[in-house]
Amino acid sequence: MFSKEEKEALYKVIATRRDVRSFKSDPVPFEAVEKILGAAHQAPSVGFMQPWNFILIETDELKQKLAWAADKERRALAIHYEEDERASTFLQLKIEGLREAPITICVTCDPTRGGAHVLGRNSIPETDMMSTACAIQNMWLASCVEGIAMGWVSFYKKADIREILEIPPHIDPVALISLGYTDVYPKAPILETAKWEKRKTLKNLIFKNKWGEYGE
Repeated sequence: MFSKEEKEALYKVIATRRDVRSFKSDPVPFEAVEKILGAAHQAPSVGFMQPWNFILIETDELKQKLAWAADKERRALAIHYEEDERASTFLQLKIEGLREAPITICVTCDPTRGGAHVLGRNSIPETDMMSTACAIQNMWLASCVEGIAMGWVSFYKKADIREILEIPPHIDPVALISLGYTDVYPKAPILETAKWEKRKTLKNLIFKNKWGEYGE
């Protein structure tokens, strides 16, 4: 079904994709944004509920407000690392590029979409959020292919984002996505480079038949 080259390209994109925090001011062509959003909309969703919406933010005023919300939460989180040896590392980390990136996309999740009884969600309510996460992953892979950097900002209070973007109270603002070009595309995850954490060994994460049981 797929050639060897196509398979290798897919795995290369998965391995190359990075969370980016530094952006150039160069505008992103809307055609590329459409492709990235098209990839997001092709994501699987439980009960085919498609719970996502995408708010495209381009004004400096709104980006400044979103950056304020993210920075406020970053400073609040810094308190938790005051007694931790990683405190200085955390404070030096560049958490977001909301002010720099030419476009920000707020990805939302509507838990009411599809009505009260959505196939699969009745058993596991969180599947609407899982479905939205699949859409975001598709955005990441598509942006990587398009040569566009993407950063997922998750440092904020939902109430702040709802107020800034006038989002209804029942809608979850799942992610603030920064899109743009960059001169700094990391070869490894930023937190790995900063020695915050290292990638776990896959074989230690695989059990067979029951939790905690490893194969031969």
